[in-house]
Amino acid sequence: MKKIAIFASGSGSNFQAIIEAVKKGELEADIALLVCDNLGAYALERAKNEEIPYFVFNAKEYDGKEAYEIEILKKLKKHEVDFIVLAGYMRLIGKTLLDEFEGRIMNIHPSLLPAFPGKDAIGQALTAKVKVSGVTVHYVDAGMDTGPIIAQKPIEISEQETKESLQMKIHQVEHELYPKVIQQLIKEGISVKK
Repeated sequence: MKKIAIFASGSGSNFQAIIEAVKKGELEADIALLVCDNLGAYALERAKNEEIPYFVFNAKEYDGKEAYEIEILKKLKKHEVDFIVLAGYMRLIGKTLLDEFEGRIMNIHPSLLPAFPGKDAIGQALTAKVKVSGVTVHYVDAGMDTGPIIAQKPIEISEQETKESLQMKIHQVEHELYPKVIQQLIKEGISVKK
């Protein structure tokens, strides 16, 4: 059974979707650790409720990204994590983790990349008045949402779409797509380098 670490910064709805997929046997993985950079994140409550070990940190208490990533790396090694799943983690992954987990970090983003990378992709799509947005699962590299694409699913945007309604549509697709893609990668061994 592959061990995964989920990184989250907010409510953790994708984290919960992954937990549910594991419980149903749709995702054959062991969620070994939640890593969170926000002491007030609801994702931490989800981890506590499911008795999943977690590591929460305040980036401001460290002398830069390398310092806190070294701390994260220690936790990942302690829990024997095979790969990292970003689920609403609002920090760029740095060299320390990229070097150690090369080809074994994935992210989910609420747009059809390369369109609308970075923060507020949903707002960016609405401002651009595009007719189609969507969800992208991709490998993580040193850039912002620039890694190789693994899977995408389009979502039509209606003329009366609001930020809230599009966010709901995107979350629904994310919660279905992400666990399936993670399972596919585990099964095919694509992302796990030993």
